[in-house]
Amino acid sequence: MVILFVLLTLAVLVTTNWYLYRRLFRDTTRAPGPVRRAGAVLIAGGWLLTVTAIVAERAGAPFWLQRVLAWPGFLWMALSIYLLLAVVAGEAVRPLLRRFLERRAGAETAVRRAEPVPAGGAPIPPGPEHDSEPEPTPEPEPAPEAAATPAALPSRRLFVSRVVGGAAAAVALGTVGYGTYGVLNGPTVKRVTVPLAKLPRAAHGYRIAVVSDIHLGPVLGRGFAQKVVDTINGTQPDLIAIVGDLVDGSVKDLGPAAAPLAQLRARHGSFFVTGNHEYFSGAEQWVDEVRRLGLRPLENARTELAHFDLAGVNDVAGESEGQGPDFVKALGDRDPARACVLLAHQPVQIHDAVEHGVDLQLSGHTHGGQLWPGNFIASAANPTLAGLESYGDTQLYVSRGAGAWGPPTRVGAESDITVIELASKL
Repeated sequence: MVILFVLLTLAVLVTTNWYLYRRLFRDTTRAPGPVRRAGAVLIAGGWLLTVTAIVAERAGAPFWLQRVLAWPGFLWMALSIYLLLAVVAGEAVRPLLRRFLERRAGAETAVRRAEPVPAGGAPIPPGPEHDSEPEPTPEPEPAPEAAATPAALPSRRLFVSRVVGGAAAAVALGTVGYGTYGVLNGPTVKRVTVPLAKLPRAAHGYRIAVVSDIHLGPVLGRGFAQKVVDTINGTQPDLIAIVGDLVDGSVKDLGPAAAPLAQLRARHGSFFVTGNHEYFSGAEQWVDEVRRLGLRPLENARTELAHFDLAGVNDVAGESEGQGPDFVKALGDRDPARACVLLAHQPVQIHDAVEHGVDLQLSGHTHGGQLWPGNFIASAANPTLAGLESYGDTQLYVSRGAGAWGPPTRVGAESDITVIELASKL
């Protein structure tokens, strides 16, 4: 199955990239030459950088090499997606543009034929002085096939290909540029009120700053972490919850990038649970590191705050290392009369949360799809893509995340930090 998947992926990549090369370079040039060669190198080299960047990150290559490869490799991944979408959309424009040009050429030909031409070959200027002159003998009309010579058709086709290809490239570059600027500029703050039936009146208005999927790594580093910390602190929360996928790399490489987390400030502290990417990056070492920075990891554990219980479970990816989620350990002996807020990275963990009587689960993982139309794939794989939904008596809030995995780019899924304001019904 693995071999079949790899072969299928390669077939899709080869086919789509040949299509891009054909539409953007072969169809927009008259003959083989440097432009076509440059296009082939650009497309093949871009994907070679992308694959190499992913492999380097997963294999733990020297961090300097990861950083060199990550920017061009991951940005090409995003750019190629939107080049493909724009070129496919351009297929609908091609026949319309061709028809327009044909009609325009036909109208111009008809106008030229209607103009009176004297024997000398110059059109007779309009005016009263020519009214009495005899009309010149009209020249014979050209044969119908001469109206559009074989040499004219390739020129029209070439013009259409250049217009559509140029527009597709401009749209793709603009989309990726704007989406990248949005990520690098830092996440926005969302505010959501969540009523909890068991929350005492004294806790009404309690604020939890939820941040997920920061993805510190070869692209997003210390400067980005500082923006996230400053944004969280600016909301003046009562409690901070980091719900997984903090990093993409080892403590050795990314410890300095994560250092600003020590500046997080909240009245009742900062808490952390693992995401699937922590288990690609040395989860145990990162748990120790965030503890050193002043955060409190909740590894299948619970703490009783003044007005509600706060629990956290490991990500399901930890099962491969014997460190998977344990809801019984985290929630089994709690007082069911107290409200309970659960930190769990993946939305799919909501079903276990419902069984254990959790009032509110806070998650991330989906990125809101990150790159449209990836939201359709993410929606199919997760019970909730983003936002607040109810599952019986349990509510689930899914953050779109603060950072980005792979391309530092978001399209149709703006990054965010959410301030959850708890509301009492009592």
